[in-house]
Amino acid sequence: MESDSANRHRAYWLDQAKAVQRRVNVAWWLETLAAPLVILSVVGAAALLWLRREFPDTGLSLLLASISGSVIVLALACLAKAARKFERTEDSLVRIEAAMRMRNALSTARAGVAPWPNPAGKIDDGMTWQWKHLCVPLLGALLLLTVGMWLPISAKQGLVSRAPEEPQAWQQLSTELDYLTKEEAVDEPYLEEIRKRLEELKSQEEEQWFSHSSLEATDSLKKNHRAETDRVERELSKAAKALGALEKSAGSLGEKEQNRLLEEFDQALQGLQMGAMKPNPQLLEQMRQLDFKNPGNLTPEQLEQLRENLQKNAEALKGEPGDGQGKGEGAGEGDGEGESDKEGDGDGSGKGGVDRGPGHSPGVLGAEKESVETGEMTALEPKDLSRAAPGDLMELQDGKHDVDRSGPTNSAGGNTDATGKGGDRVWRESLTPDEQRVLKRFFE
Repeated sequence: MESDSANRHRAYWLDQAKAVQRRVNVAWWLETLAAPLVILSVVGAAALLWLRREFPDTGLSLLLASISGSVIVLALACLAKAARKFERTEDSLVRIEAAMRMRNALSTARAGVAPWPNPAGKIDDGMTWQWKHLCVPLLGALLLLTVGMWLPISAKQGLVSRAPEEPQAWQQLSTELDYLTKEEAVDEPYLEEIRKRLEELKSQEEEQWFSHSSLEATDSLKKNHRAETDRVERELSKAAKALGALEKSAGSLGEKEQNRLLEEFDQALQGLQMGAMKPNPQLLEQMRQLDFKNPGNLTPEQLEQLRENLQKNAEALKGEPGDGQGKGEGAGEGDGEGESDKEGDGDGSGKGGVDRGPGHSPGVLGAEKESVETGEMTALEPKDLSRAAPGDLMELQDGKHDVDRSGPTNSAGGNTDATGKGGDRVWRESLTPDEQRVLKRFFE
């Protein structure tokens, strides 16, 4: 019976010693871990921010696993370092009996010299946790890692290798071709041919896009296209003008004049049938169907419809986007007459000319204001001179200079010099007889 009681006492005190041992060893481990954990949290937060910026596609689970693995490795390393200071069970028994003033009762009982003391109601190991010193490093490390993990940060814009921009002339030419296709102003084979040549230029290597040969070919293609466009637009306008004159005359023109207009129309038709660019096939067919042998059979409806079609196509060719050349309409105003692209007067500005004046439109700089009448200058009448400051204008008066017009006077005395006349009055030299002889001899 006594041995069972002794065994229970022994087990009780050994269990209490092991609890104290665990507390002491954990404290040693946390003290060893505190400083390295703060350093790791600073480096880890910076690394997390860098990874999230440079590699935004990195998964959150991978980042958490990396941080957790680093903390675990650090904790194990600090545990191995702190193990050198860990207490044993015997040391904890000594700590307890010293704090509770048991006079080495536990040490002697463990040595078998004395029996184990009775269990105590409360064990005092003489230690207390310093939570402030313990929690500050841990919470700081946790805060830093949280900032690195969830702080909003924008991903770095990577250097995306993009193809260089095409030459601007290609873009302009492509836009013009799309516009002509939409307006149906030109036959499709011509547009396809230009697109084919443009694609050949684009098919070059990107490094050759801005080479001298490529730019020369582009410039040549654009100039040829521009020349064809101007030619067709000019012939269409010529034909529309001839039909407009025929429509306005309504049979009042003489046969000679009517034949001249029809000849102009026929020349325009012949010009449209030549060259690389041709107008809309339907429009060209309408022009061919006109009966030039019997001008009287041309109805006003036919002339009006054809003229409108011609004018529409000419305007489509004239108003190509991207050409950067607006054509003003109307007669210019100013000292001379402006030059208009269309017949009739308009409100727009003309082109002007050397013998026609600038041709600008009125009101370019805004409406003129009425002139302000300043009136005549009047004298100021001072009221209270006590408040006048130095430099203030007191009054204005009209006056005349008092000029002494009398000539200078000289006393006759012993002075041999007389008042000169003309240039002598302005400047006169006094020379000695020897100097006078030298000058006379020099100028003879």
